[in-house]
Amino acid sequence: MRTISSAAARRVALAAQGLADRRPRGTPTRRNLRSVLSRIQLLQLDSVNVAVRAHYAPLFARLGPYPPELVDDAAWSHSARKPRLLVEYWAHEASLIPVRDWSLLRFRMRDLQRRYLDDPGSVANNAPGLADEVRAAVKDLGPVGAGRLERELGADGSRPKGGWWNRSEVKRVCEWLFAVGELTTATRNGFERRYDLPERVLPDEVLNAPEPGREAAARELVTRAARAHGIGTEPDLRDYYRLRPGMSKAAVAELVEEGVLEPVTVRGWREQAYLHTQARVPRTVPGRALLCPFDPLVWNRERAQRVFGFHYRIEIYVPRQRRRYGYYVFPFLLDGRLVARVDLKADRASGTLLVRGAFAEDGVDHGRVAGELAAELTTMAGWLGLDDVRVDDRGDLAPALRRSG
Repeated sequence: MRTISSAAARRVALAAQGLADRRPRGTPTRRNLRSVLSRIQLLQLDSVNVAVRAHYAPLFARLGPYPPELVDDAAWSHSARKPRLLVEYWAHEASLIPVRDWSLLRFRMRDLQRRYLDDPGSVANNAPGLADEVRAAVKDLGPVGAGRLERELGADGSRPKGGWWNRSEVKRVCEWLFAVGELTTATRNGFERRYDLPERVLPDEVLNAPEPGREAAARELVTRAARAHGIGTEPDLRDYYRLRPGMSKAAVAELVEEGVLEPVTVRGWREQAYLHTQARVPRTVPGRALLCPFDPLVWNRERAQRVFGFHYRIEIYVPRQRRRYGYYVFPFLLDGRLVARVDLKADRASGTLLVRGAFAEDGVDHGRVAGELAAELTTMAGWLGLDDVRVDDRGDLAPALRRSG
């Protein structure tokens, strides 16, 4: 079994995530979007909008300033010239996945349906009539949001229709039908899902694609995870699509036997590592990037600690007085290392990107890190349509960052 250094493993991980590539010189295009998606495989969705929504940020980290319409068009619109590239489903949490991957997750749709049906308290058992009404309403009205469905079904009390359903039941039924693949998201209004039938959203070749068995689907999903990670432990690969341990372990064993994965030892890692046999090992990883909390490079906090020596926890749900770094903290990547973190907020009313805290990792050159970080924050502010960057006092990097700005 080969042994590789932790530094080499770190470079493999960065290259696999597209963070060892140079950013496009001109305005990024749909081709650049496809290139990033071929590496990271999916974009996690999250409702927090304190700085920028999670599904936009990973592309900024890899492409620099790009038109957000690239994602919007790929995920929530379709035309002959620009066919839909992405669809929403539960992958690594709620995610945008390539439309071709829909069939790979059908086993999850069936598993979730069984879970709903086995739960006596679920809407699948307590509101079957409402489900029929929601299906019919979406067929007539879609794409349609839960709010309008509530009004159409009388859940807001305005129309005594159906079974006098309440708002929460309508939304829960929508989410159940979404989870089992009977509804999907056609588009969004702000961050509100507009539900529609899959046959009106997905192309026929996707809907009619042969469904792989569970084992084949797991093997393909682990292959995608290994391509996205470059190198990782079995739990790393399992986590990318939130697979069950048994499915993941069996898939890893088969991929080792097929020569897709190579077991390796990484110095400093306690766990067995697996290297994708086509993974690239760059000699250096220049450049910089701001990574949102839901970027696939850092969303697995244990992996971030192991690969980068970077202890990272999201503190959204921590009371303010107990937060160490802040509410919505972006790690800063510079020349292949996570060297700092900044608590960011986009104050759109004042046109300012607020740095509410700036913290350096141990042993870094504050002056150089602050200079590179200031430049990247200015770039981000411009991308978000903000006019200025303001640095507050919190954090040991804040003084140098203010001077660099």
